[in-house]
Amino acid sequence: MNPLYLAKLKLYAQLVRLDKPIGIYLLLWPTLWALAIAGEGGPDLWVLFVFVCGVVLMRSAGCAINDYADRHIDLHVARTRERPLTSGKISEKEALQVFTVLALLAFLLVLTLNTFTICLSIVGVLLATSYPFMKRYHYLPQVHLGAAFGWAVPMAYAAQTGEVTRITWLLYIATLLWTVAYDTMYAMVDRDDDIRIGAKSTAILFGEADRLIIGMLQVLFILTLWLIGQELKFLPVYFGGLIVASLLLAYQQAMIAYRLPEYCFQAFLHNHWVGAAIFGGIMGHYYLA
Repeated sequence: MNPLYLAKLKLYAQLVRLDKPIGIYLLLWPTLWALAIAGEGGPDLWVLFVFVCGVVLMRSAGCAINDYADRHIDLHVARTRERPLTSGKISEKEALQVFTVLALLAFLLVLTLNTFTICLSIVGVLLATSYPFMKRYHYLPQVHLGAAFGWAVPMAYAAQTGEVTRITWLLYIATLLWTVAYDTMYAMVDRDDDIRIGAKSTAILFGEADRLIIGMLQVLFILTLWLIGQELKFLPVYFGGLIVASLLLAYQQAMIAYRLPEYCFQAFLHNHWVGAAIFGGIMGHYYLA
């Protein structure tokens, strides 16, 4: 392949953060929780394939539209000023084209599912597309992100069962709470830069109460998952997964104790293991049941 094409593809991969897959993991875990519960441990293989591919595609599309929305803001943030779009290595038009292609591919996959899921996917696209612009208008963009990430839950339920239930919405709420907590940690990394340039976030809104509010969100997250386990009469192995997840969340509190940006970022990354622990508990129940 032409070296110029390879160089361009590498820039596109950097644009959509394929070299930093943490966002894929954090979106994938709630999707897998929902598919596992909706499918009682054995979801339809095509539905599973569609959602795994869809997570990769939509997270990548989200990164492209996020960088387009933040192209002028990122220039003033040390962590982001060398991103391909901000640094001028790719154009605004290219970023929009990448977003469009990826979103269309994800939608084509959804078209293989039932009508209810297709209708829900339209809401998901609207949430994912609008999220990057929210930091200009209010201090709760992390809540908007949680709504977008969590929307994979009702979509997964609809695809697997053709309906959404009380459990669906409890799992959606849990995902929303978890996302706001970990994305606030992420926002703490850039808080000083965001204040300087006028961007908004929950990290700025919460101020000195950031650790306390993150902790409260984490407690509510675990309590919501505990309630799901009680309603579904899950085996103790599931609650063991919740205990492991709780210990991991407590460790994150220690990591952000002094609000040092590098440790706040590590705490954010650490949430991958929280998602894995919960998924292990869910699958452990269905394996042993």
